[in-house]
Amino acid sequence: MANINQTYILGNLTRDPELKYTNEGIAIAEMGIAVDKKWRDSNGEENNSVDYFNITAWNNLAENCASSLKKGDRIILAGHLNLRSWENKEGKKFNIVNITADIVAISLEFVEKNKGLEYFPFQENPSAEKPSARFKKKATQPGNKHEEFAGQSTG
Repeated sequence: MANINQTYILGNLTRDPELKYTNEGIAIAEMGIAVDKKWRDSNGEENNSVDYFNITAWNNLAENCASSLKKGDRIILAGHLNLRSWENKEGKKFNIVNITADIVAISLEFVEKNKGLEYFPFQENPSAEKPSARFKKKATQPGNKHEEFAGQSTG
């Protein structure tokens, strides 16, 4: 029987990644992510809640997260779940689910052209042909079976 432990999360960082090193010199970045959930109940009323998760990244990924990400950034990550258990001095047991990140990427979902994300600059190529111009040119070539659509709106 195969076992699968993979999760994908899209949300916003709740704190700056905190970079630490083990005694062996291995980089660890710890950060938090908030994931909004929205739904409509049976009365049609909109509801929402937020889930919070702790994330751990290791090695180069940890160092890259710490140097590139900040609180509020919208990220998407792929990782796997880990259950951490411990017992306090009084003998009370605690469990927490943590996500170990395998891949972390900034989400470009809400980035406006020429604003924000200085490390991902948008550059327009003014000489680039617009997709609509390519379509019209192609559609109006003699013998093209789609000639009747040239210059007409499709939607």
